[in-house]
Amino acid sequence: MMSEPAVSTPDTTPLPAPAPAKLVDVSSLTLEGLTRFVSEQLGERAFRSGQIYRWIHQRGATSFDEMTDLSKAFRQKLKERAEIVPLVKDLEQRSVDGTIKYRFKTRDGRYIESVYMPSEDRKTLCVSTQVGCAMACSFCMTGTLGLKRNLTPGEIVAQVHTVNREVRKLENLETWRPLSNLVFMGMGEPLHNFENLKTALSILQSEDGPNFSHRHITVSTVGLVPMIERFGQETDVKLAISLNASTDEQRSKTMPVNRKWNIAALMEACRKFPLRQGRRITFEYVLLRGFNDTDEDAHRLIELLKDVPAKVNLIPYNENPGLGFQTTMEERAEAFREILAQGHIAAFIRQNRGRDIAGACGQLANRGGEGEGKATQAPELP
Repeated sequence: MMSEPAVSTPDTTPLPAPAPAKLVDVSSLTLEGLTRFVSEQLGERAFRSGQIYRWIHQRGATSFDEMTDLSKAFRQKLKERAEIVPLVKDLEQRSVDGTIKYRFKTRDGRYIESVYMPSEDRKTLCVSTQVGCAMACSFCMTGTLGLKRNLTPGEIVAQVHTVNREVRKLENLETWRPLSNLVFMGMGEPLHNFENLKTALSILQSEDGPNFSHRHITVSTVGLVPMIERFGQETDVKLAISLNASTDEQRSKTMPVNRKWNIAALMEACRKFPLRQGRRITFEYVLLRGFNDTDEDAHRLIELLKDVPAKVNLIPYNENPGLGFQTTMEERAEAFREILAQGHIAAFIRQNRGRDIAGACGQLANRGGEGEGKATQAPELP
């Protein structure tokens, strides 16, 4: 007797819902990249990209609903396929000298800081490029955090847009872009996040964006030698080098990067750096009492810089608790500057801004914020 064929029971387990398509962060795109997205992925006419770009990077729009010259249907399509990554002001601290430190919270709960420094002839913003820093310079509070992650181009640029908006309200200004100068000297090593930095610079310098002049943007590095060459070839803004020592022994004690690229390698990269006519490399030299501020240090510094178009910013150390360094006294700083001047080195003692709010050079560490928790593993240096 033949048995009846087995009847399989259909699987009624519901299929998992498809993963939602990842939204495109349009605030991190150059105008060229945004045009490709609008034309190729959204099927819209290319000129729409210029409208979106100007809303974000000239007017500082943070939502598509603000873009009133776009149809409601197009705005809805943008909401479904794209986003403007938010950067939320979490804390504002004001110094007696007029400096304002802003703490921003990212979408993933990280904290970064930017510092606004107004003066009679300019309005400068110190911009961060990373959450934390992998360079571990022993006199810098940011270095105690370790590197958590790189900032996206949109997050770098959003600091500028947000502070523009804050300054416009604070000072009752009509201009969309009250900031005049940008210095990339905040949290992080800019050349360690080079691709995102380069995209952010392209946006910040674009005519359809904030339109900052290359003369008014300075990027500082601790000395990632291979990236200095790329920086000179692929951007046109000003370079600042955090030198902070006159010997390899000193520099390696305080700046671990020197163990990979010593002063000789760094100075060779500076000699090869392409400079526009009349432009000089700025060398930042943090004066640490009894460590790097002697007459001998000044004379060695003259020798190091003798064949490099250079100016030196002498920075009296901003003391940080627990790091074991003290600031150089005013008389010693002036004597150091005078020796450099006699050696035909243009040198200036930089006024420290925002010390009372931990907003000065080397003090950005998000006390009570990102100082808690573990750092992610730092990516390999180039």
